[in-house]
Amino acid sequence: MVDPRLYETEHYVLLETNQPEQILSAAELRDRLQSVLTTHPDQLPPDIQALGSPVEQVQQVMETMCELDLGPGQYFQWFAIRLEK
Repeated sequence: MVDPRLYETEHYVLLETNQPEQILSAAELRDRLQSVLTTHPDQLPPDIQALGSPVEQVQQVMETMCELDLGPGQYFQWFAIRLEK
């Protein structure tokens, strides 16, 4: 049987234009995505734009995507990671 912890996503690595690699908690990534989506709402696919609230949009983006195209030469990518003690 698969250990359910294998599917837990509590931490992410964030790659962003002109920024060093960052390790964020899920809550921190949600906050960053909310900020980016507020300034770049047109970067969402139509099915996610159709969702009612920004909270739902951010959750759907976290679950189904791993990057946002912010224009030429810019990137915003995140990947789930597991931290070991």
